[in-house]
Amino acid sequence: MSKNHRISHYFVIPLALLLIAAGGFGYWKSLQDRLPEGISMGNGRLESTEVQIASKIPGRLAEVLVDEGDRVVRDQLLARLDTRTLEASRNQAEAEVLRARETLAANEANVQLRQSEKRLASQELKRFRQLSERGFASGQQLDQQQARFDTSNAAVTAAQAQVAAARAAIGASQARVAQLTSEIDDSSLRAPIDGVIQLRLAEPGEVLGAGGRVFMMIDPSDQYMNLYLPASVVGKLTVGADARIVLDALPEQPLPAKIAFVAAKSQFTPKEVETRDERQKLVFRVKLRLNDPSAVPQAKPGMPGAGYVRTADVDWPANLQ
Repeated sequence: MSKNHRISHYFVIPLALLLIAAGGFGYWKSLQDRLPEGISMGNGRLESTEVQIASKIPGRLAEVLVDEGDRVVRDQLLARLDTRTLEASRNQAEAEVLRARETLAANEANVQLRQSEKRLASQELKRFRQLSERGFASGQQLDQQQARFDTSNAAVTAAQAQVAAARAAIGASQARVAQLTSEIDDSSLRAPIDGVIQLRLAEPGEVLGAGGRVFMMIDPSDQYMNLYLPASVVGKLTVGADARIVLDALPEQPLPAKIAFVAAKSQFTPKEVETRDERQKLVFRVKLRLNDPSAVPQAKPGMPGAGYVRTADVDWPANLQ
């Protein structure tokens, strides 16, 4: 036997033994990982409810009061837009309200004056009619008094219209004040829920358009995983049933969950004519929600893992209890 042949034989035997051992281990592992009857699984990624916090109105960002990773509570002030222009416009609108009220008062006084003139003209017209009937007033004098009455009546109508216009001006100015006050309030960005700031997307001094995003926050109390399972499994699931989530980062710590949602239709449009194999390829979304995310703070949104559901009345295996 040549020297090279002996060296090759020296390396081949240990390599063969290693491959046999690896194959045996893989077979043993596959037996361990095999799911019992009545339990199905799907791969997914742990997710959390996300909330985008954006500016409702355009403006310059004046302050950003929180950073990424900060825990915030509902209604906490997170950022504020520059409101100086809005406040100046509101002051102007409030002044217009005062002017409109003054105009209303003057117009109401004018109505009273015109009504007094109308009453006097009415009395004069009545007196001249009586005089005309007795022959002590001419037709021309009676016509003059009638014209005077008609003029005073028109003046009352015009004065009343001015009062209505003044009241409308007050309403318009008050509406403008309310609108500006609402925009000033909307310039203060507050947390809609308790949660954690995940992304800070804008900095002080930036000019934002309407809908400009400033933060993305998550609700760590609402964590879930979406699975995509075949109809043969989904048909046996019910909302509210127990489930389990096992993250790749925490393989020895199954997380109790509930089935929160089962899609009513598949994710893909089926063909007109389907074979049995094609029907098995149709998948439905199933949402598993963690029972108590705070119990395992190491579980973070974004971590990959697997979700397990029961399709029969069986106990969870030891590795999922």
